[in-house]
Amino acid sequence: MSHAAKIDFVSLNSVSAAPSAKAGAKAKGTPALVIFAGEDLNLGNATRALIGDDGVALVKRAAGAAKFKGKKASALDILAPAGLAAERLIVIGVGADEDAAKPKGKEADKAKPHDFLGLGGFVLGKLGHAAAATVVFDLPHGPKDAAAAAAEFAEGVVLRHYKFDLYKTKKKDEDTSEPASVAIAVEDPAAAKREAKSRAAVAEGVLLARELVNEPANVLYPEEFAKRAAALEKLGVEVDVLDKAALTKLGMGALLGVGQGSARESRVVIMRWRGDKGKDGKSKPVAFVGKGVTFDTGGISIKGAAGMEDMKGDMAGAACVVGLIHALAARKAKVDAIGAIGLVENMPGSNAQRPGDIVKSLSGQTIEVINTDAEGRLVLADVLWYVQDKYKPQFMVDLATLTGAVMVALGQEYAGLFSNDDKLSERLTEAGKETGEKLWRLPLGPAYDKLIDSKFADMKNTGGRHGGSITAAQFLQRFVNGTPWAHLDIAGTGMNAPASDINQSWGSGFGVRLLERLVSDHYEGRASSQKD
Repeated sequence: MSHAAKIDFVSLNSVSAAPSAKAGAKAKGTPALVIFAGEDLNLGNATRALIGDDGVALVKRAAGAAKFKGKKASALDILAPAGLAAERLIVIGVGADEDAAKPKGKEADKAKPHDFLGLGGFVLGKLGHAAAATVVFDLPHGPKDAAAAAAEFAEGVVLRHYKFDLYKTKKKDEDTSEPASVAIAVEDPAAAKREAKSRAAVAEGVLLARELVNEPANVLYPEEFAKRAAALEKLGVEVDVLDKAALTKLGMGALLGVGQGSARESRVVIMRWRGDKGKDGKSKPVAFVGKGVTFDTGGISIKGAAGMEDMKGDMAGAACVVGLIHALAARKAKVDAIGAIGLVENMPGSNAQRPGDIVKSLSGQTIEVINTDAEGRLVLADVLWYVQDKYKPQFMVDLATLTGAVMVALGQEYAGLFSNDDKLSERLTEAGKETGEKLWRLPLGPAYDKLIDSKFADMKNTGGRHGGSITAAQFLQRFVNGTPWAHLDIAGTGMNAPASDINQSWGSGFGVRLLERLVSDHYEGRASSQKD
């Protein structure tokens, strides 16, 4: 994994912007100084005291020349600022967003004053990847919990800093320099460090998921993916890897059918973090299931050549589940959580399954394979049934880059949400709003079941062109056996997602922060499942 940004929290009182008296001028190599300004260049009291009257006057002059007014997501970069011991003084606008609709009434009371995660990423973007800087975390209208806000800001810096350049042998000078080193000056550094521990664990999980999605398929095939998931054992996670022989004995015919054309054997990995065993040593876990097609050619129903290279990312759901379990274990979450991933490679080999083949799933239900490129649902069918049958979880959430149809419906701004449980759906939607990993609920219903009824088996794996994402979810619902369940179709958000303040990577790690928030808000502790 690429070198992570180096973050430290220091006291506001320890920061000085005055030039060295001995040097008589700014010391060579003094890092950048970052401050925040609200509307009309409103500065915090600590910032004013730090840069002094001359510094305030300097900011006003430069802002006037640049027509900088402190608007949200704007920046003023002053090079070699006179009278300050810094090579750069960067003023970040945190005022109102003039282009955004302002909430009214009760929504105004709920509105978050600042997206500190995005702010951290935005600041690093202005600093540059290998920058060294001191950030004066003193906003004009400061947050109620400055320590938590600073920790969230630091998480944004770490997420923005990530890049995948493992296979570049010839790098530019900026690519070979040291990673960013950012000192965040706050009133209570100890409190900020405590808050940052759990946020750092979540960031690690996101970066792990991104790394897995970005890896090429010749490196990350099912067996190798399983080995990387097994590395979570060092965090105290119980990991069970089921090989082809074990899967055959169990009867996972749907999953094995997908991978039978590949020289790479399929795997299923079960990860369990027992952070809450309960008073009696027993607990009812929460469960997360990920589609892990390490490369998808489409099989015999082969895809077109254009863009097929992106199919190395068809395991983004499984990557998210691994990243999530890492995050929960690393922050010692008080929850019993299961992560299950089905790992296959879908290739058009001599032994590949054919359109028209009928496979028997672990549930005993039979499936007519109409299109071998509708393979992800076959993988999930067996893993979902296995998890609900063996572990009897409180709920299951599966994630999959499942259908192109969801991108037609929602683009790349939202992931599709399907669920048989309103409360779970509402909690997921709220977690999406809080984290920015947004979900949009789409319908399920008996009428769609008719589209996947088969003449020759219990069902077929496609329902035609219309409602493609819905019929795929309807198919999956047949394997949850009444367990509260949600399906997240992340085809548009899990890979090649639009760049943002906190992600410049092809692999986004979508879902890790979303599901971690779901767990932390509702399912930690023995009584957590009763929270409303």
